[in-house]
Amino acid sequence: MESRENPSTFPERLSIMKEEFAGVPAVTGASLWKGSGRMKKTVLITGASRGIGRATALRFAQGGYDLILACREQKAKLAEVRAEAEARGARCLTFAGDLSRQGTVDRLWDKLEAEGFSVDVLLSNAGTTVTNVLQNLTPEDWQRVMDTNLTPLFLLSRRAIPEMLKKGHGKILATSSVYGIVGGACEVAYSASKGAINGFVRALSKELAPSNIQVNAVAPGAIDTELIAGIGEDGYARLDEEIPAGRLGRPEEVAEAFFFLAEAPAYVTGQILTVDGGWM
Repeated sequence: MESRENPSTFPERLSIMKEEFAGVPAVTGASLWKGSGRMKKTVLITGASRGIGRATALRFAQGGYDLILACREQKAKLAEVRAEAEARGARCLTFAGDLSRQGTVDRLWDKLEAEGFSVDVLLSNAGTTVTNVLQNLTPEDWQRVMDTNLTPLFLLSRRAIPEMLKKGHGKILATSSVYGIVGGACEVAYSASKGAINGFVRALSKELAPSNIQVNAVAPGAIDTELIAGIGEDGYARLDEEIPAGRLGRPEEVAEAFFFLAEAPAYVTGQILTVDGGWM
């Protein structure tokens, strides 16, 4: 029989989870999070200063959520998003810092607690890439991609889950990519980080499903954001030809997918929702 440190069967893992979550109030029919909009909820969005993050922040504000908006350093752009969200009736908190560092995540949580915010929905969205053949990637390039795309999902989830367990509900969302499913030439680091997100989502969804916490991701295709702005007119034309929908996606379309997952029934978990116009 294997040791408790390496449980191999689902009943063994479930037993350990029950012990870990002992004392957390049981989820009952009356306490299930219906996503009906009748109770104000709060979403934490990273990479919220531009692109998909910005569009998603405004969609959640329109949908009645309060917002915690985070970015690494684009404070002025983040302030603009905050003003737009507040104009839609959302209560907002902003934070700038490197969320691949545990100390920064701790400072964010200190600020949330001081200002009376609690996370119902976590969206780890910040992303970057280094486009190059593998032999020309430096270790620093690799680490920067992982620190931006993957590590914050791990650190933020660790902080958000205990609160969600106490409340008896929660949603953890992440921005993946079609490259995390099929891979992309000259995008090895990016593809690896997004593939890791998919594995993270599927594994964590199994851990948290018994506690009414759902974990899902959206895998965008070619979306018209700054991340692909360098491909030039020829690149845009080639993509328009390759994509069955005949165009690039819009950040607002990805935002709708995230809002759908935040409001989806509890049985929707462990999913990677592709938004790519039929491209892959």
